[in-house]
Amino acid sequence: MKKRSSGGLVFSTDQGRMCPVCREPMESCRCGEPVAPAGDGIVRVSRETKGRKGKGVTLITGIPLAGADLKAYAKTLKAKCGTGGTVKDGVVEIQGDHRDLLVPLLQEKGWTVKKAGG
Repeated sequence: MKKRSSGGLVFSTDQGRMCPVCREPMESCRCGEPVAPAGDGIVRVSRETKGRKGKGVTLITGIPLAGADLKAYAKTLKAKCGTGGTVKDGVVEIQGDHRDLLVPLLQEKGWTVKKAGG
């Protein structure tokens, strides 16, 4: 037997359309916006080769940005390194070993940065 949700307010003459999740007016709804990861406040820079046929990539985790801001910042980091890369699940991947170049760039933003791994 299926349970029915309580539904809630869908439209109000005072505020217009309402979000079904947070029950706020659609203009002030924050449900779909990406949230910066709540980590320990340390940006970690590491190198990884697993699953990449021996090719190394530099991983940057813990950057306190989300969504389009993180993608834009990753683009500037890739340009500084002169290589390609991507953003997957809040982790910036940059092709090649660029830890020595990236640590000072990240520290310029005022973040605590640590080299992780070997």
